[in-house]
Amino acid sequence: MPRGFDRERTNVHKLQYHFIWCPKYRKSVLEGEVRDRLEELIEEKADELALEMLELAIRPDHVHLFITGDPTLAPNKIMQQIKGYSSRHLRDEFDFGLPSLWTRSYFVSSAGDVSSEVIEEYIDAQAGE
Repeated sequence: MPRGFDRERTNVHKLQYHFIWCPKYRKSVLEGEVRDRLEELIEEKADELALEMLELAIRPDHVHLFITGDPTLAPNKIMQQIKGYSSRHLRDEFDFGLPSLWTRSYFVSSAGDVSSEVIEEYIDAQAGE
């Protein structure tokens, strides 16, 4: 099995996602204690979901999260869990003056070790056999 891949009973996978999301109205509320607490909450939820955080950058008005995935957990469910959990706790602990903490939208991109061109060439080569 290639290095860096996870092996389950029925599959081998390497799923990595880059997520970006921001507070409602792109308000700059993710600073100081809020930033530190958000980092803790994201780490807690990632551990609970058995995901590995590869990188986390919290800016005053948005969050970047690079995380490993699990084939049984869709990216939208990962984001739903992280945003819901962090919003619930942060809104209990801090007053943001916002109707909700996060916008409903987010960005997600998958990352891998090979380009789409390499995959296409591999598939084309297999079709020729």
